[in-house]
Amino acid sequence: MRILLLTSSARGHAIAEVLKRSPQNPEIIHICPTRNPGIRALAKEQIVIDSLMNFPKILEVAKRVKPDFAFIAPDDPIGGGLADELEKLGIPSVAPKKALARIESSKGFARELWEKYGIEAAPRFHVFNRKIRNPKSEIRKFIEEELRGEYVVKYDGLLGGKGVKVGGDHLQSIEEGVSYALECLEKAEQVVIEEKLEGVEFSLMSFVSGTKVVSMPPVQDHKRAFEGDTGPNTGGMGSYSDANHLLPFLRKEDIEEAHTLNMRTAEALQKECGEPYKGILYGGFIATAKGIKLIEYNARFGDPEALNVLPLLKTDFVAICQSIIDGTLNTKLVQFERKATVCKYVVPQGYPENKDQKGQIVEFPSLLELSPQAKVERPLHSSRPFMERAGLGRGEQARIYFGDVSEGPDGVLHLGGSRTAGIVGIGDTLAEAEKIAEKLCEKVKGPVRFRKDIGTAELMQKRVEMMRRLGR
Repeated sequence: MRILLLTSSARGHAIAEVLKRSPQNPEIIHICPTRNPGIRALAKEQIVIDSLMNFPKILEVAKRVKPDFAFIAPDDPIGGGLADELEKLGIPSVAPKKALARIESSKGFARELWEKYGIEAAPRFHVFNRKIRNPKSEIRKFIEEELRGEYVVKYDGLLGGKGVKVGGDHLQSIEEGVSYALECLEKAEQVVIEEKLEGVEFSLMSFVSGTKVVSMPPVQDHKRAFEGDTGPNTGGMGSYSDANHLLPFLRKEDIEEAHTLNMRTAEALQKECGEPYKGILYGGFIATAKGIKLIEYNARFGDPEALNVLPLLKTDFVAICQSIIDGTLNTKLVQFERKATVCKYVVPQGYPENKDQKGQIVEFPSLLELSPQAKVERPLHSSRPFMERAGLGRGEQARIYFGDVSEGPDGVLHLGGSRTAGIVGIGDTLAEAEKIAEKLCEKVKGPVRFRKDIGTAELMQKRVEMMRRLGR
């Protein structure tokens, strides 16, 4: 079994680890723009190229290694159609083709798809394109008259979650909203303006093979850079999932509704594009007074959300990937531990706006034990030597997944400019998982920081109270 893994992030480290846990003992051929030290310890071969958008180079490697399948992790090569190109070589991918990936790469396509197929869970919206005669006037009129000043502006393309700006949070007036929308139109063919909803957001990711959809435990991500959900948006500062596979502010029927929306979207994509969606479908939802609403879709695992769910997977991830490709996906193949997880991202002190710490040394607790070698049958994080050195107690579990960090020839790790590593605590309760994650984050040495409030009872209680205020 040989798998071509295209990734460079902490999400990719988590994917590599769960692939390597498979009893099929696959060889991982890792293609990346930067060497990830965590994936390096798991891969048979690590091939550095300038960009994961360099399709000719990727195809050249694919022809040489002849993988059984490819796993494409990031949004850009998925949206760019890498799965289409690999299929021409007879190599299937766990990632949708370009036409299907528009569910993420074009917010306008996603909203018009929901409207066409009667998926009535989206906010009120309008897609504005460059062809309209007076975009400034029409955008202002829609925000003022239709949305009464409660608006969100969404860039119609891939910007890693950073193209969304919310009125009252990122944009302080209608004029600022109109200006940002016009700025988006200069760079993209269209821009989406939609209703600002009040509620609590969460993510539900699903394995998808055509109309067969099997969902993972729900996760809540925290995108704001600083504690108390303040500061600019980031790729995600941390996230949590609960042992009951719900979230403290959600009911079972909320998750069932979100799962149904993922199913209906997969069905709509197949009807619209004439071929099955094969990969991960990540639904971003918001629980409101009027029920569960759709915010957006991603065509891949979330980062950090993947760091919460993949360590809990009890079944063979390689077998799941094979079932996605051949259309045999079913619920028996997908089983998760009933554990809580809390992920806290360690980032450079100046992240996301200042990169002054780039290149400086960072040290992690029990580094080798948290990058298990292929020959290890069980994660070394549960071994006694690791627990003694990292300060964990017997039975406590954790993961460190490396992101934007480079390893020098002397084995010393250096900071990049983006998120450094996701540290995940795993426990029987959220309180226990948060305590473990916090303990390990405190042991990281270097000019770094993390959000101490993620996964805490205080922060979650705010979500619960908001749901009560909304009458849910």
